[in-house]
Amino acid sequence: MKKTIITLLCLTVCGVAAHAQVSNSSGSATIAPVTDPDAGRFEFKEDSHNFGEVPEGPLAECDFVFKNVGKKPIVITEAHGTCGCTSPAWPHQPIKPGDEGLIHVKYTTKGRKGEITKEIIITSNAQQSPMVLHIRGWVKPKLKEI
Repeated sequence: MKKTIITLLCLTVCGVAAHAQVSNSSGSATIAPVTDPDAGRFEFKEDSHNFGEVPEGPLAECDFVFKNVGKKPIVITEAHGTCGCTSPAWPHQPIKPGDEGLIHVKYTTKGRKGEITKEIIITSNAQQSPMVLHIRGWVKPKLKEI
């Protein structure tokens, strides 16, 4: 009987300790990131682009223009799409405060009929890192010849 009570007491203590370390609903402890209040800051004219209806085959392309409205230069270290069909190109030189930059995105429509819903994830030293851009649209299938 004593062993059962001690075992239950130990399990209760361990459960309470584990629960105390969880700080969000996902079940994992988190640490708030420290951001430099003077760091560069993206200000995009648009953070989403809708291609509308595009034909299957050619590349669908768009540009995301941004301005650095922070106090320090922005250095983009990486930009990638959520799949291999989306490829971004970004400036590799620092974007000084007050200057503009451009993220050019190409989407491969060949063999991809239907809805376009993709994200471009930008990693940088800016306050909003990672920054997520969105592309949307619809790829109209090629007509089959009879």
